[in-house]
Amino acid sequence: MKLIDILSDDHVIIPLKSHEKQEIIEEMVDHLYDTKKIKNRDKILKAILDREKVMSTGVGDHVAIPHGKADGVKDIVASLGITASDVDFHSIDNKPVRLIFLLVGPPDKTGPHLKALSRISRLMHREDFRAKLLASKTAKEVMKNIREEEEKYFDTN
Repeated sequence: MKLIDILSDDHVIIPLKSHEKQEIIEEMVDHLYDTKKIKNRDKILKAILDREKVMSTGVGDHVAIPHGKADGVKDIVASLGITASDVDFHSIDNKPVRLIFLLVGPPDKTGPHLKALSRISRLMHREDFRAKLLASKTAKEVMKNIREEEEKYFDTN
């Protein structure tokens, strides 16, 4: 699974307007709802927030990957939000977050959901790539950087 298959430039938000963890998640879910990528906003938001209560999805290195599975979405959908300033996401490394990947999937697609989480995690461990994303000024530039990174490090056939 390629990240560019589940993320499009109309689901990249630069910069996020919100400055708090829950508000950011709500903003990103609302964006997916407004662009008709998800149907049941409240159920999906609850699934993501419930998952967040179990353990923070702030995975370290200034990255968070809030995610959840719920009815209201047919396939795996992703959104990327980039903040203008540091946000406390209660990350496992206690560092603030700037890059937030929101991932939503249907309850019956655990395999693709886990593959997407893995792909995002592996890409985000590269410091130079995170710097490129943070320096990106437009959604198209973000998608270009992601496409190039995937081609560089993964078999994309």
